[in-house]
Amino acid sequence: MKNKALIHCLVLDNKGGAKSVEFNEALNLNEKKKTIWLHFDYEHQDTNEYLEQLKLDEIVIDALTTAETRPRITFLDDNILAALRGINLNANSNPEDMVSIRLFVSENLIITTRKRDLLSVTDILNSFNQNRGPVSSSDFLIELTYLLTSRMQDTIDDIDERVSNLEVDILEESNQQIRNEILLLRKETLVLKRYISPQKEAVNKLAHVKIDWINDYQKLQIKEIVDSLYRYVEELDTIKDRISYVQEELSNKLSEQMNSKMYILSIISAVFLPLGFLTGLLGINVGGIPGAENPKSFSIFIGILVVLVFIQLVYFKKKKWI
Repeated sequence: MKNKALIHCLVLDNKGGAKSVEFNEALNLNEKKKTIWLHFDYEHQDTNEYLEQLKLDEIVIDALTTAETRPRITFLDDNILAALRGINLNANSNPEDMVSIRLFVSENLIITTRKRDLLSVTDILNSFNQNRGPVSSSDFLIELTYLLTSRMQDTIDDIDERVSNLEVDILEESNQQIRNEILLLRKETLVLKRYISPQKEAVNKLAHVKIDWINDYQKLQIKEIVDSLYRYVEELDTIKDRISYVQEELSNKLSEQMNSKMYILSIISAVFLPLGFLTGLLGINVGGIPGAENPKSFSIFIGILVVLVFIQLVYFKKKKWI
């Protein structure tokens, strides 16, 4: 399609394949109960015009073109309006910056809108080219949901591995490196959970609502996807707890380092306190200081200080302070 608003316009052959057609032809085929898939860029100015030609409700059009949305599923009679999120695997992107896709699915009509490319959509297009794609709109919905969900596992595993490395390296790396990594991991974990949790609830609704064109076997498939999402949320909760543990260990390590330094400073202060007192006492410029006329008095005084330091060290050692 030359128009960037309409990215793909396909008619499914209900055998795993699909062919590209013009928009007007797709409308005619849909009236003949053929399943069509229209994929739009919701930011393009012409997208609303296309959606209005499909005679969709204003609520549906607004939901398909809204800029910000959280994962959710709404049922409109026998139709499904959904907003889902997938891991951002585009070049120079952060995986936790999840890509949203909006869907309107009925028995013979699939409408999807997006802002950024999503690999799960590319996978479905490739499966059509190999005649192994979805054979119906319900199949499409399940396949897309499965692909969005399955790609989350690698990202969560990567975060888990980085936390494991952090647990091992906490005594070896510099404190600044560990603090930066903790902040990054906490951000990634919180953002992923922020979107996966409502997506879990949304897909769970889909598994328990009666839709005529979704059969019992497909509902079992949806429940398996829900189970995966529940597991991902649990894994993220576990990772969050482990990050808190690492952060606590780091705080303990910093406290120990601070206490060790303060202890050394205290010992040094304890050693030099009496020495400072004596040197200060003898350093006052008044008459009557003992040994002022004796040329050996300075050496004698240094010897007394050395003996005093030795006595202190023996005392500290006996008390196990050093």
